[in-house]
Amino acid sequence: MPDLLETPDLPDKSDLPLAVILLSGGLDSMVCAGLAREQGFALLALTIDYNQRHRIELDAARVICERIGVARHVVLPMDLRQFGGSALTAEIDVPKDGVGTDIPVTYVPARNLVFLSLALAWAEAAGSKDIFIGVNALDYSGYPDCRPEFIDGFQSLARVATKFGTEGGNVRIHAPLQHLSKADIARESFRLGLDPAMSWSCYDPQGGQPCGSCDSCRLREAGLAEAGRVP
Repeated sequence: MPDLLETPDLPDKSDLPLAVILLSGGLDSMVCAGLAREQGFALLALTIDYNQRHRIELDAARVICERIGVARHVVLPMDLRQFGGSALTAEIDVPKDGVGTDIPVTYVPARNLVFLSLALAWAEAAGSKDIFIGVNALDYSGYPDCRPEFIDGFQSLARVATKFGTEGGNVRIHAPLQHLSKADIARESFRLGLDPAMSWSCYDPQGGQPCGSCDSCRLREAGLAEAGRVP
C-alpha cells in the first residue's frame, strides 16, 4: 500500500503553512486530513469530545494524528449531552433500519456550525486562514450541516466574524470530500496509504465493535465494498 505521507520529499512541518482540521476519527475526516497534508499544510487537528455515544472515535482520532504527523492535536471537551436532542447525545435509540431520506435522530443540532466556529477561533489565534472539514453531500444521512450551501454560508460568515476577515484577509473553508461518494473516499484513503481500519464510523458500538447496522456503518461498508476492499 502506498505511504505518501511519509515520502522523504515532503517538507518538514515547520516550513509549511498551517491549517486547522476538524478530525473526528471517522473515515471522512481521516481522508480529509490526508488530503490537507498532501496539499502542503501542517495540521492543527481539532477533535471535539462532546460526550458522544461513540466516544471510541476519540481513540481513532489520536491514532490518525500520530500516523499523519500533525503539528498539534487538541481534544476539546464540550458536553453536548447537556443539550441532548440527538441519538448521539441522549438516550434515544440509534436507527438500524437503513438510510432514509429524512433528517435522522443521529443529527446533532447545529454540530458542524458549532465545531467550525471553534476551528475558526483556533485558526485565527494561530494565524491560519485555512480550515478543513470532511463533510460530504452525496453519501450522507441527510444532515443539513453537510450541504455545500452551509459551507459557503459559513465561509462568508467567517469573513465578517473575525479580525483577520475584516482587515481584508480571506478565510477559506476547504471541504475536499464534498462531492465524493463513499466509495471515492475509500479509494482516496487507499491512495494516500491510510488504512480505513484506523478510523471509526459506527454510531452505536457494541462491546467495542461496530454494530454494522446504523446508517454510518451501512454507508461505510457499502463504500469500502464498492472500492474493492473488505470492510
